[in-house]
Amino acid sequence: MRAPAAFLALAFLPGPCQAAELVQYQIENGEIRASLTGQPGNPVRGRAIVAERQKGLCLLCHTGSFPEERFQGDLAPTLAGVGARMSEGQLRLRMVDGTKVNGQTIMPPYYRIDGLARVAPAFRGKTLLNAPEIEDVVAYLRTLRDDDAGQSK
Repeated sequence: MRAPAAFLALAFLPGPCQAAELVQYQIENGEIRASLTGQPGNPVRGRAIVAERQKGLCLLCHTGSFPEERFQGDLAPTLAGVGARMSEGQLRLRMVDGTKVNGQTIMPPYYRIDGLARVAPAFRGKTLLNAPEIEDVVAYLRTLRDDDAGQSK
């Protein structure tokens, strides 16, 4: 019964980013190793995106160390310890387009515009997050090193 909730979750996705040319990236061994911006992201901004219910909407499906957020999801793996479990490149690929890792994932591609079905006109040709925002989220997720309660070091 979790799948219908996931599809409902997609109805609440954040507004699209402005149409822009996507940064080209290369997938190697299940990773996008190079930063999309050529710069490291900002983990403070990344945490804000993950926790914000109008932007990243991550907590709709994931849970983590966000004591200020009352309702957190259980449709997807916890974010606790994700920085210890996955490399920067693995996290980046999952944010950009999780279908490259799992073709059946319910996680939306945050940095893909092609090959999507039933996209509302306002979202066509636009990403959910831009390249700097992807890098900020990746930088934040890399700080989540402890499995217990999702505390970051």
